[in-house]
Amino acid sequence: MCRFLVYKGSNPILLSDLILNPTHSILTQSYDCRLRLDRRPHNGDGFGVGYYTTPELSSEPCIFTSTTPAWNCVNLARIAKKTVSSLIFAHVRATTTGALSESNCHPFSYGSLMFMHNGHLANFTRIKRRLVSSIKDEFFLIVEGSTDSEWAFALYLDTLASLGVDPKNPPTATGFGHTLLRQAMLGTIRRLNEFWSEIGVDEPSLLNFAVTDGHSVVCTRYVTSQTEEAASLYFSSGTRFHEYKEGGFYRMERHDRGQDLVMVASEPLTFERGDWVTVPTNSVLSINKQTVLIHPIVDQYYQSNPSFARSTALAESKGMVGQGPEAPATGIPTSVPVPTPVPAPTASLSASTSTNGGPTPTTSGTATPKSIATPPPGEKVQPKAKKEIPHKLQISTLHNKKEQEIWKETGFIVRVALLALVTLMVLVNRGYLDWESIPEALDGWIKSMQ
Repeated sequence: MCRFLVYKGSNPILLSDLILNPTHSILTQSYDCRLRLDRRPHNGDGFGVGYYTTPELSSEPCIFTSTTPAWNCVNLARIAKKTVSSLIFAHVRATTTGALSESNCHPFSYGSLMFMHNGHLANFTRIKRRLVSSIKDEFFLIVEGSTDSEWAFALYLDTLASLGVDPKNPPTATGFGHTLLRQAMLGTIRRLNEFWSEIGVDEPSLLNFAVTDGHSVVCTRYVTSQTEEAASLYFSSGTRFHEYKEGGFYRMERHDRGQDLVMVASEPLTFERGDWVTVPTNSVLSINKQTVLIHPIVDQYYQSNPSFARSTALAESKGMVGQGPEAPATGIPTSVPVPTPVPAPTASLSASTSTNGGPTPTTSGTATPKSIATPPPGEKVQPKAKKEIPHKLQISTLHNKKEQEIWKETGFIVRVALLALVTLMVLVNRGYLDWESIPEALDGWIKSMQ
């Protein structure tokens, strides 16, 4: 699996603050990837960085790719320390299909559009002919490499063109808009599912896509399965992303309800657990300005039951169960301490199937809690004796009750007195009474009551 990172902010950020410096930066992920779904230890088959400059220079992204492992590329460090941008794509690659070459390194671009992928297209060699024959020559000719991800980008461009726009020329000065980009993304996934359905492919595909036009961003976390989990994806938003302690310890600051930047990443860049939110499986995330919108992808793989737990069998079969990065052994605590878990019954999915063909949930866990424990055969359950309250405690409770009643009465009297005072002040201000006549009036009122 590959790893990718998206940054979009109101203000530009130094590339090194995303790619090089954080404790779990994407460069670190290239050799220490905590959430990998396969057994390979490294993402060392090349990398790429894409970013946008000012619109006055160009609306097209600047892209730097290399087949050198990211951790061993001197030029990457030189560029990252001197380059700023408000919209950045970064990607480290682990080859699944396609040779090791710069033309196969993400991100890919066409006009103002930039695209990258984390995952794989299952049985790509079997669906490639259908995919190629379904797209226009214009988009067939842009493919320079041999990776399945670049062909997925060509399919995306063809889908975008079918919506009535020219992918080379955005319809407005602010690009295509997040709605149009999202519609094209959903259409691309739908067409891929049709290809797999036509040839009867059952193997799940992992489709974590990211696309931008320089203004809006659309990302997906998707798997072609109702029961398997997708590749990991997280997002974080706030006011400022900065290094709060030397050694690459970064965190997201939030000064108000608004947000000035959004990041989307295959793995969190920091060990501040409260900074990152998991993107739901089979959903599409859109960034419009700095607002995050998440929509479910409702199709044949949509799981309508919110309590259904997807299986991690796919991740386990490839050597890694999805777990968030743990704090390094530096003595620095995470921002949100994790309490010791309390033992409780847990449910897991067995490999057996139910009568309707779906997985049969089986329960496994700790011993039955005492509150619902059953007695041994022949033993009677003795009712619990009523606990008597000591005499001194009863007197104390009684005194407390009397004190509470006294305080209630006193409070009522105080409220009435305040109300009377306010009423007198209103009458004086309106000229119905003057302060000198108030004692006389009160004396007459008391005598009339007697």
